[in-house]
Amino acid sequence: MNFVAAVLLVLSGLFYAADHHEIGSLGDQMCRYGSTFCDHPSWVFVGAVLAALWGTFVSIR
Repeated sequence: MNFVAAVLLVLSGLFYAADHHEIGSLGDQMCRYGSTFCDHPSWVFVGAVLAALWGTFVSIR
């Protein structure tokens, strides 16, 4: 689950950068298909935080 949280964290950063037109043509394509996430990258970040919390509480050691 921590891997999922890390992937979501990276994706939230990419959507944030795409919204601010910092990653060129890749950002344009990302915002074309994921316009909701470009408008609100914090939603993906919240998902990453929830996945990290879930992974922390459910981990078996």
